[in-house]
This record gives sequence, structure tokens and C-alpha cells, in this order.
Amino acid sequence: MKIVKRVIIGLVIAFAIFYLVTRPQDAANAVQGAFGAVWGAGVAVVDFFVALAGG
Repeated sequence: MKIVKRVIIGLVIAFAIFYLVTRPQDAANAVQGAFGAVWGAGVAVVDFFVALAGG
């Protein structure tokens, strides 16, 4: 199982590097979108706890 996991991780890293080299603008947009999604989820969690604490 460990060898399969290593191969999959290696393939994902190789694809990410290939994507970064061949389409840098699209790669930057993908990273911005991912950070935006994480930021939005964090804001939603904070809003939830604020609303929960407020009443």
C-alpha cells in the first residue's frame, strides 16, 4: 500500500509541476481559487460560532 501511495503522490506532484510550467496563468488562477475557497470556509465557520455565541 505504501508504494501505491508514493506513486500517486509522485504523479500528482509531476502533474502540478507540468501544469505550472506549461500554463502558469491558469495555475495561478487555480491557486487563487483554492485560497479563496479556504478563506470563505474559514469566514463561514467564524460567522457560525459568532452567531452561536450571540444567541
